[in-house]
Amino acid sequence: MLSIRGLRVTMARTEILRGIDLDIDKGDCLAIIGESGAGKSTLGLSIMGLLSKGAARGEVLLNGRDLFRITEDELRQLRGGEMAMVFQNIEDALDPVQRVGDQIIEAISIHQKGLQCLLELGSLGRLKGLRGLKGGEESRGERSFQSGMIRLLRAVGLSEEKAVAYPHQLSGGEKQRISIAMALANDPDLLILDEPTASLDAMTKMDIIRLLQSALHCRMSLLITHDISLAQRLANRLAVLYAGRIVETGDAQEIMKNPAHPYTRGLIRSYPAMNRAKDLQGIPGMMSHGLEGCPFHDRCTQRIEICKTLVPLLQEVKGRFVACHRGGIVPLLEVRDLGVSFDSYSALSGVDLTLYEGETLAVVGESGSGKTTLSRAIMGLCQQSSGEVFLEGNKLGKRDAAFYSRVQMIFQNPKESVSHRMTVLDAVLEPLNVMHRGSPEERVARAREVIRQAELPISDRFLAKYPHQLSGGEVQRVAIARALALRPKLLIADEPTSALDPSVQAKILKLLLNLQERMGLGILLVTHDIAVARKASDRIAVLLKGRIVEEGSTDKILSNAVDPYTRGLLESACGEFDMREKRGSLKDETMEDQMARQTDGRRGGVMEDRAAGKIGDENQDTDKEELWTTT
Repeated sequence: MLSIRGLRVTMARTEILRGIDLDIDKGDCLAIIGESGAGKSTLGLSIMGLLSKGAARGEVLLNGRDLFRITEDELRQLRGGEMAMVFQNIEDALDPVQRVGDQIIEAISIHQKGLQCLLELGSLGRLKGLRGLKGGEESRGERSFQSGMIRLLRAVGLSEEKAVAYPHQLSGGEKQRISIAMALANDPDLLILDEPTASLDAMTKMDIIRLLQSALHCRMSLLITHDISLAQRLANRLAVLYAGRIVETGDAQEIMKNPAHPYTRGLIRSYPAMNRAKDLQGIPGMMSHGLEGCPFHDRCTQRIEICKTLVPLLQEVKGRFVACHRGGIVPLLEVRDLGVSFDSYSALSGVDLTLYEGETLAVVGESGSGKTTLSRAIMGLCQQSSGEVFLEGNKLGKRDAAFYSRVQMIFQNPKESVSHRMTVLDAVLEPLNVMHRGSPEERVARAREVIRQAELPISDRFLAKYPHQLSGGEVQRVAIARALALRPKLLIADEPTSALDPSVQAKILKLLLNLQERMGLGILLVTHDIAVARKASDRIAVLLKGRIVEEGSTDKILSNAVDPYTRGLLESACGEFDMREKRGSLKDETMEDQMARQTDGRRGGVMEDRAAGKIGDENQDTDKEELWTTT
C-alpha cells in the first residue's frame, strides 16, 4: 500500500504541493488530473525521491517504509525495483547513444531481480503474468538477461529486432513501449505513469492504453495526466489537483459523470470528447499559488467571502471528498411540483427541475408543451396554482426588485422585448435607472461595459441608434446586454434564436456560452429545437403537455433516449433514418408498454393522445400555446 500524508514540496521559495493526503491499495489505479502547473509531475517525482534534498516534507509510506526516512542507497534499490516510473518526456528517458535492448537489460540487471519475474509472456495483453514471482524463485529456465529482454519486448508488443535500434530510429509509440518495458522489468509493486500517451496519435494511444490495462493488473498505479479520456479508461479512482491541493477525489466514473467541484466541471467541459454534445468551454483566468483562501476562488463563479480568506478542507459529499466551502456546485434554481392552470386548462402539472450554478438546462418540447408558461411562472409573470420555486435555496413568494436583480429573461421576439422608443444606450440603461444602481456616470459606464460584452460597438453613433435601425441579431444582443446590466446569476432565455437566421443563431449561442464561462451564469434555455439544445446545454428536460417526460445529461439524452416522445423529437430533428440503432433501443419493452408507461391517470397516456392526433394538430388554436390539458 502507498500512503501519503501531509506531503509538501517547496522549490524556489514557491510551495508547489500543499498538504497532499492520498492512499493507493493493491489493484488500484489512481489518476491525478489538473492543468499544467498544478503539481502533478512534482507529486510523482517526490514519491520517487527525485527532487532536490529537502524540497519535500511529510510522510510517504510504501508497504510500511517511509521513503523520506531511508538512506539514499536503500532508495536506489527501491527505484526500479519495488517502484518504477514512466516519465513524461520519452526523449529524455532513453539514452540516445545506447541501443534500446541494452537499456532494458540494464534495467533488469541492476536489481538482479528481473529474470525471476519473467514468465512465458507471449505478446501484447499477457502482462498479467508478470505478477506473483519474487526474488529467489526460478524463472523456468530463463537465465540470461538477453532472453529476459526479448520477452519484455514481446510483452509490450515489439519484435526482438527492435532491440538493436537506437531511440532515434523508433517512433514515439515504440519509444513509449520501451519505457514501459523498462519500468516493468523488475515487477514493481508501485508504477507511476506521467503522461504516458502524451503526443501520440489516436491509434498508437489506444495500443498503449490496451498495454497498460494489462500491465496495471494487481499492482498499485498512479496515473498523472491531463487527458481525461485516459483517466476514464485506466483509473478506478480520481483525484483533481489544483495549485498544489486536492480539490476533489472519489470514484473515477462518478466524478466524470457528475463533477462536484467547479474546477472539476471546468476541466471536463474544456476536454474535447467524441461523445460530447455541448461546445467546449474553458476556465477563465489563470492558476495562482496564493497562500490565503481557496486557491480557486479568483476563478470561481460561485465564490463567497469566506473563500478569499480560509482554505477549504476536504469534506465528504455524496460519496466523495470535495474541498469547497459551499460543498461543491450548488443548486441555483429549484422547481418543485409546479403547476399552472388557466380557467379549465392545465398548462403545467407536477414539474420538478433543478438548475445548478454555471449550468445550462434546456427545456425542450413542441409548441404548446408548456415551455413558455414554465419560464413565465418562474419569473412571476403568471400565477402558479401549485408547487414551489427556490432561488439559491430561498423559497420565492412575490417577485421583488431583489429577485429581478438576480434573475433576468430574454424573450422570444427581440424586437418586442426592446422598446422602439429607446436608443440602444437608453434600453440598456433602463434597468440600472429603475434599480438606482450607482451614480449616473457609473450607470453609463456599466451600460457600455455590458454592450461591449454582448459584442456590440460602443461608439456614440451606434449607441444612439433605435431598434428599427438594427438587424435582428443586433437587437437580440441589445436584449442580452440589457438582461446582463444588473449582474444576474440566472438567465432565462425563451427561444432566443428562433427568429434569427442560422448564421446569427450560431453567434448568439456562442455569445451566451462565452458569457456563461466568464460570469458563471445559470441559463434556463427554452427551445423547440433539440439541435440548439445539443450545442448549448449541459442537461435536457423534455416537456410534453405540461409534464416532464424525460430528463438527463445532454449526452445521455442524445445517445440513449428512453421516452418514445423524446425519441420522436430526435428522429424529427435528424431526418428519415432509423435512429434506434444509433442511440440504442429499449430492451424487452414493446411500444405498447412504453405508451402505457406514459399514462398520467386522466384518460390515457400522452402518447395515446399523440397517436389519436390530439397533439400537434395543425388545425388547433396555436394562439393558446400553453393551454393543452383538460382538467
